[in-house]
Amino acid sequence: MLTFLAILVVLAVLMTFRVPIAFAMGISGTIGLAAQLGPRPALAVLERTFFDTSASFILVAIPLFILMAELLTAGDVTRRAIIACQAWIGHVKGGLAMATVAASVILAALVGSSTASTAAMSASAFPQMRAHRYSDRLAAAVVSVGGTLAVVVPPSIVLVVYGVLTETSIGKLFIAGIIPGLLTATGLAVVIKIIAETTDQAPKGDPFVLKTAVKESRHVIPMVLLMVAVIGAIYGGIASPSEAAALGVMGSLLIVLAQRTLSFVQFNKSISSSIRATVMIVAIVACSAIFSNYLAFTRITHSMLEFVAVTEMPREVIMGIIILVLLVMGMFMDQLAILSLAMPLAFPTAMALGYDPVWFGIVVTKTVEIGLLTPPLGLNAYVAASQTRVPLGTIFRGILPFLAMEIVVLILLLCFPQVTLFLPDLMLR
Repeated sequence: MLTFLAILVVLAVLMTFRVPIAFAMGISGTIGLAAQLGPRPALAVLERTFFDTSASFILVAIPLFILMAELLTAGDVTRRAIIACQAWIGHVKGGLAMATVAASVILAALVGSSTASTAAMSASAFPQMRAHRYSDRLAAAVVSVGGTLAVVVPPSIVLVVYGVLTETSIGKLFIAGIIPGLLTATGLAVVIKIIAETTDQAPKGDPFVLKTAVKESRHVIPMVLLMVAVIGAIYGGIASPSEAAALGVMGSLLIVLAQRTLSFVQFNKSISSSIRATVMIVAIVACSAIFSNYLAFTRITHSMLEFVAVTEMPREVIMGIIILVLLVMGMFMDQLAILSLAMPLAFPTAMALGYDPVWFGIVVTKTVEIGLLTPPLGLNAYVAASQTRVPLGTIFRGILPFLAMEIVVLILLLCFPQVTLFLPDLMLR
């Protein structure tokens, strides 16, 4: 136990000095294995673990989904989605903000990254809301919370990483995220409508013109069809997540080429950005496996499971503790860091309590999503602040009513698991 505590101290020190989470976990896990097994056996475990993890075929989905998002963003398709949604519902009071949420759902289904979605919304939707006299507080808050939808709505990179770390079906995770994602978007729209009706922060937008709305929708229809094709292929058992991701890349490339919005320079940047993001994620997954191996050799996980087996606490209380810990971690860490640190202990504990791994994955993902909005880190708020130049304190105050709604949705998912499991249970495979 003393050795384990010392390794935790090493991990904490490395993270304090801003060592990337992947390297911090890899270094501390390697030191722990060396102390537990000796240098030579530790190196053997390190070699096998790193190779087996990074060579996993399911990881192919990560660079493909990232590349799909990069191509669509570079090809200006995401901005056009925002304009189309605004053309349809921007005329009602609070409509521009609700259109931003609707566009965020489309963007989430194509981008898979919360920070990328928030940045895109900050650059495109925020100026529109400011031009129509929306308060900076509401406008910046909406682009911040809208970006979090990319964490739950498939193809979420967070769900892919969770599936790899826990060996849970990524296809079922994707399908399970649809209803919670739409439920969250609906909740955001309700909060916006309440704010619009009770305050003067969200006036009406431009009058509705059917011809303009139809014209702008022409650019969005290919994206929607691509989204349906990718998710439908997984849901119908036609393709695995990796194969569906390849379909998405091909479809996104055809869309941007057909619309003539992608230059060769932008294509190169998309490839480079995808490679950088993929290397970071694979490093986190591999180093997390090293740390998990260390936990297995120390039997910490086994001891935790024994405690769960003999404790008289209701399983709901233990789950509540897990959620609370994840929420606190979300105040200080990004979502991938939370998954890599928490899942080696939290996942076996949840399985020992008899919870469904797909349901637990969505609950964890939803909890991590809330962490993107909570101070002091609140990563999405920081991204919005840097893009919009709105003070961080103003954004956090604007986020508060949306944060309350997020908690309500999380409680619904905890109390009614069938909301999450309904669609996965209908899958063909």
